[in-house]
Amino acid sequence: MDINQFYSRPNEKPLDRILADGGFCGIFRTIGCIGDSLSSGEFESFENGVKGYHDYFDYAWGQYIARATGANVYNFSRGGMTAKQYWESFAEQRGFWAEDKLCQAYIVALGANDLFGQKQEIGSAADVDLENCDNNALTFAGYYAKIIQRLKSMQPKARFFIMSMPHDDDAEKNAMKDRHAALLYELAALFDFTYVLDFARYAPVYDKAFKRNFYLGGHLNAAGYLLTGRMVSSYIDYIIRNNPEDFTQVGFIGTPFHNSTAKW
Repeated sequence: MDINQFYSRPNEKPLDRILADGGFCGIFRTIGCIGDSLSSGEFESFENGVKGYHDYFDYAWGQYIARATGANVYNFSRGGMTAKQYWESFAEQRGFWAEDKLCQAYIVALGANDLFGQKQEIGSAADVDLENCDNNALTFAGYYAKIIQRLKSMQPKARFFIMSMPHDDDAEKNAMKDRHAALLYELAALFDFTYVLDFARYAPVYDKAFKRNFYLGGHLNAAGYLLTGRMVSSYIDYIIRNNPEDFTQVGFIGTPFHNSTAKW
């Protein structure tokens, strides 16, 4: 057995090793995926000149992670979702703030509809009031942080993995995706146990070849969702291997216990 494969490795990039079983992402028993259509297994139909959009949650990348790791993964998502809508109505209407839905880890993948669809102001970490989220500015940054702040008030030791958007062939959109990624690093610096899954930097470019293999219309196909699940869980495995002290007490998240000799 080569134990070194389970340690951090010099010069390794987050997606150098894609794991079918999710690796150490499997240490989490409950994971919540907060996102939009690409978190919801959305397929795009086209019949008689009319497009249709259909959320098939069994095909969501989060459910591929669930099947690979054995974790219970919740889809706190819907096609078209924005941080503003999630905060103002969706989560409450669906009961997603309920205590029985609290998770050990959250993967947040929001921004596409906010910034490209709604053209919302992106904002910055300066829009966040760490003492009272009701004072956050009404920007993408402000709403995004509100979601994290509320969940942290309920599950203080949960780990948060916040996702940037992969590049494609559109240079103008890529520039905004880079601004989005930079904002996520700002937000991660505000909160403990919060990590960026930087797909803008480390994921493959979603170019014509990628879309021929992994897209159906403007959304992923089944193989694309499976691949995304492996990329997300492998990135989390990389983070855990490179920050083992941050994850030694994952088993105590959501319990009244901890070990005072380790990071908590």
